[in-house]
Amino acid sequence: MFVQTQKTPNPNSLKFLPNKKVSNDGSIEITDKSKSNNELVRNILSVNGVVGVFLAEDFISVNKDEKIDWEELKHIIISFINDYYSSGNDVVIDSKNEEKFNKDISETEKQIIKILDTKVRPAVERDGGDIKFKEFKNGTVTVQLQGSCSGCPSSKMTLKQGVQNLLCHYIPEVKNVIAL
Repeated sequence: MFVQTQKTPNPNSLKFLPNKKVSNDGSIEITDKSKSNNELVRNILSVNGVVGVFLAEDFISVNKDEKIDWEELKHIIISFINDYYSSGNDVVIDSKNEEKFNKDISETEKQIIKILDTKVRPAVERDGGDIKFKEFKNGTVTVQLQGSCSGCPSSKMTLKQGVQNLLCHYIPEVKNVIAL
């Protein structure tokens, strides 16, 4: 198996492409190995310098401490990914992990979610991350940036110039976008 890597706009995040399914259940970010029972996630988070793992449909983004060089980490992470899939595993995440809305959401919130899902998420995923809607209140949309986007130096600019401009253009009720 050949695992490709791809740089992201965040110098402390690298995208790993195993050319296999990673998640059947949407994206999830894990920063504490005790919060996962998955062998691959636990192994990657055990590597000195790794601070987070983000799993999406067909890629894994790994975030590292800025003091560690990728050359010290990349090969061991690729080895863990290869071992995981060659042991007969078909997918990393196969149980519902995504948060579900347990409340009624307004039409405006539905529009916000649709724009985030169709116009923003594909671009963010190309960079190894994800964006999740959290709340809309008093004209302000709150989102959560995950994966490569979490802690990325350019994420604030992307959030304001990209996401905020897009949402304000399509939904006049939106005045501001902030990230948790």
